[in-house]
Amino acid sequence: MEWASNPITELAQLRDDELIALIVRRQEAALGALYDRYGRLVYAIALRITGDRQTTEEVVQDVFQNIWQSAAGFQSSSGSLSSWLMSISRHRAIDATRSRRERARTREQELIPEMQLVAEGGGPEAEVAQRLLREQVQIALRELPQSQRQAIELAYYAGLTRVEIAESLGEPVGTVKTRLRLGLLKLKDLLRDV
Repeated sequence: MEWASNPITELAQLRDDELIALIVRRQEAALGALYDRYGRLVYAIALRITGDRQTTEEVVQDVFQNIWQSAAGFQSSSGSLSSWLMSISRHRAIDATRSRRERARTREQELIPEMQLVAEGGGPEAEVAQRLLREQVQIALRELPQSQRQAIELAYYAGLTRVEIAESLGEPVGTVKTRLRLGLLKLKDLLRDV
């Protein structure tokens, strides 16, 4: 019997293992029925881990793409389909969060060599004073905890807003504000005699 001609309502009545069997045979409608059944669960798990709707949507798409490609690997004897989907969702969301944080760290490392303070005067004395000040600021920045240093560099050297920093780091805006405030207070103490 060919399932492609069956109405979607009949697909919705099939058991999970029957839908997987149809997906293995490349019946796209079966994948749609599986998405209708578990899409909200996958979305909820991914959103809880990533905290970001755009990343969550990418994770959901990735999970169902993975199901389409590896449905033959599902073993009902190892557990339920919902458990398998939750496991895939969790791992993909964690990977997406790590990837987003790694991209933020890469951007941070790219900013460090570009850090420059604008010289206010002319002449060699001003240039030397500016270079010394730049070195002292860089040394002081290295004294900060990484999270505070990263927030300050993204705000003051990359020119990102607090919301943009929060999005790029995958952190709440309130956390970013706290890191900026604490980091600037510590910098003020470190540079007090400069």
